[in-house]
Amino acid sequence: MTSVLQWQRDTLMMKCAGLSEQQLRMRAVAPSGLSLLGLVRHLAEVERGWFRNVLAGEDIRGYFPKNEAGEWTEFHVEDADVAASFSIWEETCERSRTIVDAAESLDVTGKFGDQTYSLHYILTHMIEEYARHNGHADLLREAIDGATGE
Repeated sequence: MTSVLQWQRDTLMMKCAGLSEQQLRMRAVAPSGLSLLGLVRHLAEVERGWFRNVLAGEDIRGYFPKNEAGEWTEFHVEDADVAASFSIWEETCERSRTIVDAAESLDVTGKFGDQTYSLHYILTHMIEEYARHNGHADLLREAIDGATGE
């Protein structure tokens, strides 16, 4: 399972490879606000939430907190630091891998509120989350420069 999740992470990185900061910020599919950089930032938040907060029981606040209007800001990329955003995502993925590697089995659990989640569930959910967003990334990349493929 972990190799499938890593393949999904690598796919997102491939979708972003070779693009300028401006291209990574592009909202290429109207009227959506999605951008490749926004997806990277969103998936850093998802990794943080599921692996660090739920599974490891840490209390790590969002990397991209809410703005004054109460909106999450990971998709607001106009002034985002591209290098810092990728660094956060890569470091968060590394921390996720460390947490998973330390787990005794797929039956290890964590809690979110009153709900208990197994590592098996979390890994399956993360594969689905990346796969869905990699579909978005594929459309975004094709709109930016015509590149397609996994």
